[in-house]
Amino acid sequence: MATRTDAPTRREQILREAARLFAERGFHGVGVDEIGAAVGISGPGLYRHFAGKDAMLAELLVGISGQLLTGAKRRLAEAGGEAPEAVLDSLIEGHIDFALDDRRLITLHDRELDRLRDSDRKLVRQLQRQYVELWVGVVRRLHPSLAEPSARAAVHSVFGLLNSTPHLGRPGRAVTAELLHRMARGAFAAAGEG
Repeated sequence: MATRTDAPTRREQILREAARLFAERGFHGVGVDEIGAAVGISGPGLYRHFAGKDAMLAELLVGISGQLLTGAKRRLAEAGGEAPEAVLDSLIEGHIDFALDDRRLITLHDRELDRLRDSDRKLVRQLQRQYVELWVGVVRRLHPSLAEPSARAAVHSVFGLLNSTPHLGRPGRAVTAELLHRMARGAFAAAGEG
């Protein structure tokens, strides 16, 4: 079983460099030759791993949406009967980890989602809706008087806050994570007071 300390596979290296290049210069501003050069293979050599740039973009955006959903489900399962505050903290921590560690994918999603084939874009949206609904359930357990549409709006607002990391300076990961966590909890508390 692979662990985070294992060396990345060639496929993972390609995806990492594609994400970096797409985020820096846009999907159409990058050719397969550049992606290949970034990982030490020829552009045509990429076709042994991916059908093309479109497939790389789809795997990046569908993949991160799936990872967020899977991670949230795992956190909910691990929380068991914990208080809603602890469950919400766990969800926030998981999203902050994503937002700080995968800033390029946030940029990529913001700029390039419309480049996906319809079926891939629909899958991303479906995974995202499921992810949002997990959060909505936890927020409503914590703030039972908050109507479902308001809870959903609060979740989307907090995601906007947390996903602002590509625009933040770098005061340090721990400082940023703690600040984002406080702000997210404050936003949900304010929504619950309404």
